[in-house]
Amino acid sequence: MSPVRLLRISQASRAIACLVGVAGYLVWGGLPWLIGLSAVCGALTSQGFVAREVLLPQVFAGQRFEKVLSYTQLADQLGMVLGPVAAAALLGWKSWEWAVAGAALVFVASDVFTVVWQRTSSARIAPPVHTTGPIYRPLLTALMHVVSLPGLARLVLLAAAENLVIGITLATAAAMVTGKFKQTSEFYAALQVAGAIATILILAVVAHVEVSRVKLGCIAFVAIAAGGVAMGMCTSIATYVIAFLVVIGFDKMFNVYIRSARQAIIPPRDYGKTTGVIVLLNNATQPLAGLCVGIFGARNQLPLVITLAAAGMVTLGGIAAGISFARNHLAVRAIK
Repeated sequence: MSPVRLLRISQASRAIACLVGVAGYLVWGGLPWLIGLSAVCGALTSQGFVAREVLLPQVFAGQRFEKVLSYTQLADQLGMVLGPVAAAALLGWKSWEWAVAGAALVFVASDVFTVVWQRTSSARIAPPVHTTGPIYRPLLTALMHVVSLPGLARLVLLAAAENLVIGITLATAAAMVTGKFKQTSEFYAALQVAGAIATILILAVVAHVEVSRVKLGCIAFVAIAAGGVAMGMCTSIATYVIAFLVVIGFDKMFNVYIRSARQAIIPPRDYGKTTGVIVLLNNATQPLAGLCVGIFGARNQLPLVITLAAAGMVTLGGIAAGISFARNHLAVRAIK
């Protein structure tokens, strides 16, 4: 399927899901309509993400890909900041149905802009490669790439470990701030805003400073792991705030490294299907993070959960580095 077509399907389907959810609530009532449309939009967002991942290297073929990804992440982050602000303004004026209808309009506008871009852009988008055989063959191809392509499985492990720390950080933040450190909800909201600002500043630096991909990944990985350990062991709100901002801020930098690295490894014709499988594998640790918080949170062991997650990230990072070093050493010996 063409990535542009997949992107348009994702946007149009999310608009329809919003309208159907609001209509169902108005006719039959009940919170499940809101939960259902949120789940559907969340699933369809992944399709749009994969489509955009396939488009970016083709549309910006002459640009440094790390810079392209940084600007993309900046746009994402601004959306994550402005979206809740717009929703809060709408909720202060009307009921939640109007806010969801506003989201539907945004999706429709995105689709219109996509059509305009498609008709005016000079970018050459490669036609989709049609495959034959069983419907599960593309999935097997993607899994084989994850297993066989040098370095790809390592990237999946590193991203999964990082997502576990990020997931636990986000899931425990409210309880840590308002519970353990006895701060107000306004303080927690300010912390979230500060996290968004830190992310934007770090992405702006990544976009304008040329750093090698490996250094970019190492800096972000070490910062997130160290921030996770500090959050789990901190005894004051000041230390927690600093560690939280480090973890949240460097998360997007690590995403830039992961996405640029796998774009350099995966064959272009299989990039979409393989990215879809990798996104699935990477996000598998997010529900695990929620499960860990749910199990241990009631026992007032959240700091221990955060520390163990960060320690697991450090362990996986060490294993990945050891495998990479051993492979490079064997390659050098083979050449000699």
